[in-house]
Amino acid sequence: MSTNPPNLRPDLAPRARITDAPRPGQPVIGMVSLGCPKALVDSERILTRLRAEGYAISPDYAGADAVIVNTCGFLDSAKAESLEAIGEALNENGKVIVTGCLGAEPDYITGAHPSVLAVTGPHQYEQVLDAVHGAVPPDPDPFVDLLPAAGVKLTPRHYSYLKISEGCNHHCKFCIIPDMRGRLVSRPAHAIVREAEKLVDAGVRELLVISQDTSAYGVDLKHAEERGHRAHITDLARDLGSLGAWVRLHYVYPYPHVRNLIPLMAEAHENGGGVLPYLDIPFQHAHPDTLKRMARPAASAKTLDEIAAWRATCPDITLRSTFIVGYPGETEDEFQYLLDWMDEAQLDRVGCFQYENVEGARSNALPDHVPDEVKQDRWDRFMQKAQAISEAKLQAKVGTIQQVIVDEIDEEGATCRTKADAPEIDGNLFIDEGFEALSPGDIVTVEVDEASEYDLWGRLV
Repeated sequence: MSTNPPNLRPDLAPRARITDAPRPGQPVIGMVSLGCPKALVDSERILTRLRAEGYAISPDYAGADAVIVNTCGFLDSAKAESLEAIGEALNENGKVIVTGCLGAEPDYITGAHPSVLAVTGPHQYEQVLDAVHGAVPPDPDPFVDLLPAAGVKLTPRHYSYLKISEGCNHHCKFCIIPDMRGRLVSRPAHAIVREAEKLVDAGVRELLVISQDTSAYGVDLKHAEERGHRAHITDLARDLGSLGAWVRLHYVYPYPHVRNLIPLMAEAHENGGGVLPYLDIPFQHAHPDTLKRMARPAASAKTLDEIAAWRATCPDITLRSTFIVGYPGETEDEFQYLLDWMDEAQLDRVGCFQYENVEGARSNALPDHVPDEVKQDRWDRFMQKAQAISEAKLQAKVGTIQQVIVDEIDEEGATCRTKADAPEIDGNLFIDEGFEALSPGDIVTVEVDEASEYDLWGRLV
């Protein structure tokens, strides 16, 4: 049992968990999954296909016949991390297949590591399977190699990421994700609901809805209805909320129609399940001029009005966001405007990046880049502000009754999360007395009796 600060890199997924034990003689594929939860879902889909073909799965290089490295290309620092992981896999194993976002730049990878067996881009599952077949032929045993009904999951059994679309139609100047993953392509709503039903039937208690732009879900399908399910985020949230699990929405742009989700959250909060009163919204900045240079589809003044309206409908809503400080051209006045906006907005959960160039991003060509020492100073000041807000909000929860989901148990206690906390990126609630009968995935009621900057402690009631 450990305390935070939580992970301030919301582009990172939780560490992949693999518990497969290979049968004698079974071909084994190692998987290293880097980057965001969307990449983790890609890894799950690849491994599900491989598992169905008779391969065993290893969480590392040891004992693997070949290794798949699912890379990230979100930032130049993430690219460097991916190259390092590929190099480590080559040194430890020798047979390496590269996929994921950085795979959209094959020359970049092979220039550093010419001995990789294959390079494929994001969600190119068939090419990954072909590369695996070439390196390690399958050897299935239909009487032994049984595939779980919900497929291979890299998260704990009680929660799962649910990807509803690929790609993005925005052209933010600092981001190259649309170049790597393409324009918005939404999954049919009935297929998403069916996947969610199978996950809940398999014991999943929390569904984490992810995409590049969750609010835009279904736009490319013209919000068509098929098999009783309409491809619109409000309808999809309602359908998912009816399944009995917690439903948590990530990467929601604050379009006007988002306000239609809030009554669903207020209703679910009263009933104890459904669509959680939680929105993960990538605001990125607040000053209008900075947002304009970013080419962001939002305006800060209207955003404050929207936040006020959301809280009027659902007072207990939790708002999480990410911001970039030190963006090219950001003045001290613009940064101070952001700090003042934070005082107004009072967001519950906040992550922050220092701006960095990414090869291929249009922001690289902007004038007036901010010196590194100024970026660091602004990041420190921003996080000090965010921490103070978080501490005050958590302190106000002392004495309240909360529903929590149990994530882990050890000899010291139970590590849990409230409805206000997403896995890995937000805080925890710890129970250190009377926890012995609890199990991961249990949803229990606690009274909060202590708070810190990021975490809570409570006792069972």
